[in-house]
Amino acid sequence: MSRQNGQLNRRRFLTKTLSAAGAAAVAPMIVPSSALGLNGSVPPSERIVVGGIGIGRRGTYDLSCFLEQPDVQFAAICDIKQKQRLGIKKIADDHHGTDKCAMYRDFRDLLDRKDIDAVLIATGPNWHATAAMTAAKAGKDMYCEKPVTKNISQSLILKETMRRTGRVFQAGTQRRNLPHFAFACELARTGKLGKLKKVFAHPAGMQAMMSGWLIPETEPDKEVVDWDMYLGPAAWRPFNEKLLDGFNFEKGGGLVGGGVLEWGSHCVDLCQWAVDDCAPPVEYNAPKDGYLVARYDNGVELIFRETGWIPLGSCPVRFEGESGWVEAGDSGKLVLSSPALLAGRKVEEIGGYPATFHVRDFLDCVKTRRQPKGNAEAACNAHIACHAANIALHLDRQVKYDNQKHEFIGDEAANRLRSEALREPWRL
Repeated sequence: MSRQNGQLNRRRFLTKTLSAAGAAAVAPMIVPSSALGLNGSVPPSERIVVGGIGIGRRGTYDLSCFLEQPDVQFAAICDIKQKQRLGIKKIADDHHGTDKCAMYRDFRDLLDRKDIDAVLIATGPNWHATAAMTAAKAGKDMYCEKPVTKNISQSLILKETMRRTGRVFQAGTQRRNLPHFAFACELARTGKLGKLKKVFAHPAGMQAMMSGWLIPETEPDKEVVDWDMYLGPAAWRPFNEKLLDGFNFEKGGGLVGGGVLEWGSHCVDLCQWAVDDCAPPVEYNAPKDGYLVARYDNGVELIFRETGWIPLGSCPVRFEGESGWVEAGDSGKLVLSSPALLAGRKVEEIGGYPATFHVRDFLDCVKTRRQPKGNAEAACNAHIACHAANIALHLDRQVKYDNQKHEFIGDEAANRLRSEALREPWRL
C-alpha cells in the first residue's frame, strides 16, 4: 500500500469512527432502575455482598433474615454437603432472580473472592472459631453462630484476632437486640435495681458431655460429603452419619460444652451484659442441688440454675439488686419487682427470639465500622465464663480463674482443659 493510499484509508476510517461515536452519543441509554436505587432497590455501591459457610438448619433461618434486608446480595455458598450447597443456591437464586450464586466445598476458595464483604458462619461449633479467624485474616466481616468457641484458649485468640484485624464480628447472640432483654440489662447495669447482687442464667442441662466415636460407616464420595473437611480441626474419627448434625467434637480430655455452653452462651451473655460486660467470674463452685454458683471479682454472683424460674419462655435470666429485681424470657415479657422500675416506659414485647434485628445491627456496623452488640470481646468473655463453669462441672469441684494470666490458679487438671490439640493444617 502506498503512503498516499494509507493516509486516505486512515482518514476514511476516522470519519466513520467519529460518525458512529456521535450516533452513540445521541442514542438513548437504558439503565436498570436497580442500578440507580429506584423503586425501593439499593444501588450496587450500597450493597453488602455476603457469602455463607456451612448453612444448615439454623443457618438457613439466619440466611432468611439476611435476605430480608434490601442491601444484601448473597453471592456464594460453601458447604461440605452437596445437598446443602444445592439447596442454599436455589434459595439465593430464587430470591435474587438469577442463577449466579456460586458453590464451594472448601471455604478458603470462597474467602479468596475479593467481591465478598462479609460471611455468615453457621457450621457446627467445631468450626466456628477457626472459620471466623480465617475469614478475618482474609479481610471479611462475619456473623458467626454460637457457641463461637470450643474452649478458653480459642476465646482469647478469637478476641485478639478481631481486635488486631479490625473486622466486624457479630456472635449469634440475637437476644442482645431484643427490647425486653435490653431493658432488663439496662436496669441492672445502670443501678436501677440498687447495687447488683446476683445474676441468674439457665443452662438447659447441667452436664458435661463427651462426643466419643460411633460405629464406622462407609464414607461417602467427597463431592457428596467431605468428611475430612467436616472434621476440620477435630481429631480424626471414622465416618458416621449421625455425627453430621453439627456436633461439637471433644476438646482436651473429651469434654464438650453441654447445656452450659449451648444455651448458656445465650443466657450467660445476657448476664455479662447486665454486669456491664466486665471480665468473667473468678471463682466457680461445684454444682449443688441444681445450682452452680460463680463469683465475679466485685462480689456479684453468677448463678446457673435449671429450676425455679417464672414461666416466661426459654432462655430465662434474672437480675437481683439490693432494691429490686427483674426477670425475662423468650416470651417477650418482663416481670419486675415494682411497676415503678418501668418509669412510665413501654417496653416492646417481641417473643420468639427473632434474629432479624441482630442481623440488621451487624449490617449497619459493616457500613459504619462500629462495634455490634454481640462483638467479639463481649461474646468471648461470656464464653470463657461458660467454659470455666463447665470445667468446674466436669471436675466436680471449685476452680479459680485469673483474668490477667488467663489460667486457673494452681490447678493443673483445670488448666489442661483450657485448650485442645488441633489437627493439621488447622492450627490457629
